[in-house]
Amino acid sequence: MSAQTSPRSVSVVGLGPMGQSMVRAFLDAGVEVTVWNRSTDKVDAMVELGAKPAATVADALDANEVTVLSLTHYAAMYDVLGQATDHLAGKVIVNLSSDSPEKARKGAEWVRSHGAQFLSGGVMSAGDNITHPASYIFYSGPREVFDAHAELLRPLSPQEYLGADDGLAQIFYQALLTIFHPWLLAFDQATAMIDRSGHSIAQFVPFAVRSAAAFPYFMEEFSVANQNGGWATLASLKMMDAGAQHIIDASEEVGVDATFSHTAQSFWRKAVAASEEKGEAVSTYALLRGDKV
Repeated sequence: MSAQTSPRSVSVVGLGPMGQSMVRAFLDAGVEVTVWNRSTDKVDAMVELGAKPAATVADALDANEVTVLSLTHYAAMYDVLGQATDHLAGKVIVNLSSDSPEKARKGAEWVRSHGAQFLSGGVMSAGDNITHPASYIFYSGPREVFDAHAELLRPLSPQEYLGADDGLAQIFYQALLTIFHPWLLAFDQATAMIDRSGHSIAQFVPFAVRSAAAFPYFMEEFSVANQNGGWATLASLKMMDAGAQHIIDASEEVGVDATFSHTAQSFWRKAVAASEEKGEAVSTYALLRGDKV
């Protein structure tokens, strides 16, 4: 076989929902996959699809040059790879697990101390649906390592290489999750309000989708403002405080927990107080950023 037609191969360690999705994506692209997981039932399920089982972590590392990790956090990487540190030399570890940027940097240092190369990744996907059109993966680490293995990793999702800083993929990934988590809670609160008011969530959702079309506009506008200290006038801050109270009232009138909205309101009120004390508008962005006001 020529180099162009030789089957590519990779190892995947960690077979939670995301890890299983990665195995399927590799297999669908014709990549040979060796898998390892603590619980063998998940290994068996992937073997049925065509993956090869590894009895140990060492076997998984030995099977291929590149091993992709899909674990709960970086602490799990030490637990797993720590079983076979003498098999890391000359290998490439691509850790697509979620954690803090600094933990990613320390993890990269640890992997390299054992003679392996390292890439960090953050998987931005619709749940574990890595084939969704909106899914993609942030990568960071040495550019030459990414370039050498980008083609092998391409089946997982479109790629966004950010830079050499090992923590950079996690900075962008966690920043986007910072947006997603409040949205998820807000959506739960909103639909609970609709339901407890005796109305149809199904009837409401198209309007939620419709209003979300304005979010890119707000993000672009506020991003410019936040590069210049944040968006705020005293009148607008007081308006947001009043608006938060209306949300709280609408929720609590029908027995829906409005803790999240109380928290949001507390930030508007902090900004109002800081603005009145300083004699000029202080944005919630400045407060969250930790600026001295």
